[in-house]
Amino acid sequence: MRHRLPPRPPNPVRRGPSKAQQAFQRGLTALAQWVEREGTDRPVPRKAVETSPDGTETKLGVWVSNTRARRDKLTHEQLDALTELGVEWA
Repeated sequence: MRHRLPPRPPNPVRRGPSKAQQAFQRGLTALAQWVEREGTDRPVPRKAVETSPDGTETKLGVWVSNTRARRDKLTHEQLDALTELGVEWA
């Protein structure tokens, strides 16, 4: 006789942004700092790291590269936010 497993509880309701949304927002904040300091004419080097006012470091160059490579998965709101910061490929 086979033993049946109890049913799985339903997925917990998420409150607030997902980890991916939080990571995007951190990258966007770091990019805004970069643009404010360096302007939109200077591309972000791959090794660029931005430190937020709270001390959190974001590997901005890697974030920009990954975001560009995955731009087909971004929402319209995310693309609009990038466009507002002068990102040409958004």
